[in-house]
Amino acid sequence: MSQTAPYVLVLYYSNYGTTKTLAYAIAQGIEEAGMTVRIRTVPTVAPETTASKPAIPDDGDLYCTMEDLKNCSGLALGSPTHFGNMAAPMKYFWDNTVTIWLAGNLQNKPASVFTATGSMHGGQETTLLTMMLPLLHHGMMIVGVPYAEPALNRTMRGGSPYGASHVSGASHDQPVSADERELGIAQGRRLAITASALAQANWSR
Repeated sequence: MSQTAPYVLVLYYSNYGTTKTLAYAIAQGIEEAGMTVRIRTVPTVAPETTASKPAIPDDGDLYCTMEDLKNCSGLALGSPTHFGNMAAPMKYFWDNTVTIWLAGNLQNKPASVFTATGSMHGGQETTLLTMMLPLLHHGMMIVGVPYAEPALNRTMRGGSPYGASHVSGASHDQPVSADERELGIAQGRRLAITASALAQANWSR
């Protein structure tokens, strides 16, 4: 059992910065709900994988370690959409979580997903759904965004019951809208409340 204070991990990969912006909106909601948040990213991957990235990036958020993932009380997972699926760096990270899966470290913990695309119909929902699959295999509980959130009915761009999302435009120059940001904050708040409640539950295996 970890001695670390309970925290929710916001784990993202971002190409142009908009997925990162959503990650920080979700982190705001987590903190508003009274939980500690830990924000992490993953390194890029290349066609030739013989070279390794430094353990600590030159700037920006720290790379996620297996300890960060193992000890979290909840997880918000975000990636831009690449052909209707999560980006390769994030997929590579999850492909290497077998040890955590074998130990059941993520079982009965809540998780949510978020994404960003260049176009309105660029595969947001398929990306959100397929990002849920490794989380379900890890035994996590998926937390979405309910229609009780006014912005979910109001948004003209990103946002879905599967998770917060953003439409950045073909040139990736459209800022995160007020509704998209509001849904990210709401998602983080709901995830943190769920994580706090589940952390206090006495699960028997």
